[in-house]
Amino acid sequence: MKKYDLIIIGAGRASNLAATAGKAGKKVAIIEKSTLGGTCPNRGCVPSKLLLGYAHVANAIKESERHFIDSSINSIDIKKIFEKTNNYISKIDGIYENKFNENVDIYKGIGSFVSNNVIKVNDEQLTAPKIVIATGTKPIKAPHEKAWTSDDIFPLLGDIPKSITIVGAGFIACELASFFSSVGIKTTLLVRSQRILSNEDEDISAIFKDEFSKKMNILFDTAIKTTKYENNQFNLILESKDATTKEHQSDALLYATGRESNTNSLNLENTSIQIDERGFIKRDKFFETNAKGVYVVGDASGKHMLQHAAAYEINHLGKILLEDCKEALQFKYMPHAVFTEPEIASVGITEQKAKEQNIKYVTSTTNWLASAKAMSTRLHYPVTKFLINPENYEILGCHMIGPESSTMMHQVLAVMHINNDVRHLKEMLYIHPALSEALLPASVEAVKEVEKYNNL
Repeated sequence: MKKYDLIIIGAGRASNLAATAGKAGKKVAIIEKSTLGGTCPNRGCVPSKLLLGYAHVANAIKESERHFIDSSINSIDIKKIFEKTNNYISKIDGIYENKFNENVDIYKGIGSFVSNNVIKVNDEQLTAPKIVIATGTKPIKAPHEKAWTSDDIFPLLGDIPKSITIVGAGFIACELASFFSSVGIKTTLLVRSQRILSNEDEDISAIFKDEFSKKMNILFDTAIKTTKYENNQFNLILESKDATTKEHQSDALLYATGRESNTNSLNLENTSIQIDERGFIKRDKFFETNAKGVYVVGDASGKHMLQHAAAYEINHLGKILLEDCKEALQFKYMPHAVFTEPEIASVGITEQKAKEQNIKYVTSTTNWLASAKAMSTRLHYPVTKFLINPENYEILGCHMIGPESSTMMHQVLAVMHINNDVRHLKEMLYIHPALSEALLPASVEAVKEVEKYNNL
């Protein structure tokens, strides 16, 4: 049995911990069943945003008439787009491997527990006093063997479809639909209800629905009743909420209906590690499971399933394991973004959550048209919505929809992290007429709502 100081199962964000521990002189084993780097650079955040970069340019040309410019797209080399993206993905494994020094051993295979501190991989047994589970999540399996999940897009092998049907209403479904539709692939998005991006603030998702529906074919209140795959084509019977049906065909069928725990191969029944009702691993505030010395970070815990959250957790776990840190990690605020057109960024609670939790708040919704840069986009839908604690001006939630929302949100995040008071945004000096200047009237209106609430 090989002995290590640290064993890591899953080589996504946890690769950074392996590299840091190796440089600190620790003997490390890192186990990965697929390619190093995990979901984000290989099958998720990064390659999807590379594709959306092409979509952004295509949309700008298509919508140039808004700027009184007559233009057209002669052709889009979709094969080249995927070739470039696939080429990027092909380099990830080597890039991550080069992070490690001679103290880090890489095992390509499935790691599973023999006991609390013994791991089996490729018929070898490894042991260490500290073990980290960082196995992430996986897409919920498509109900038809020929249908895709997001894992089948990166890298996309074989022929590129001329038409695609995407099932889902979350950010993965919307981002992929945004790309395929923008580059000229006939795209249909199937949504089971009337809501899309239902985790967003209701006002923001309503604007998104109106604008996104202008860009592609979305069938709301619609589900697939039957699926047949014949002659390299999907023949579907779609059923709407009122039970009416219709036939629908497409070359590809992609399910983006959520992600689930990726821990079923770990043989946790051989350990004292406990899982919750969704199959995610339970942990304490120091990331430790019920098995002493065994930790879980990132999506495998079912908490904050975002790449930036996983990276933040791994960094803090490194301090606990390598620097004897005694402090638990506290996420003050957890932001996220949806990189479609329109783009969305959000942090804190939505108005519907505030109501459900009986949280006292005031709200303001302000358009961006006070900013000349925003005006130059010739878009009228962009808004910023604040939820503010009327007792102390604390920002409870901020939700934006509009170009570069994910970038603009960082200005709000800085204030929230340093001294959470919306009045700081009101008193700031802004570069005129930058896009972020739209936050000035938004914060002014938010402060007015607090003063109105308190009769000031």
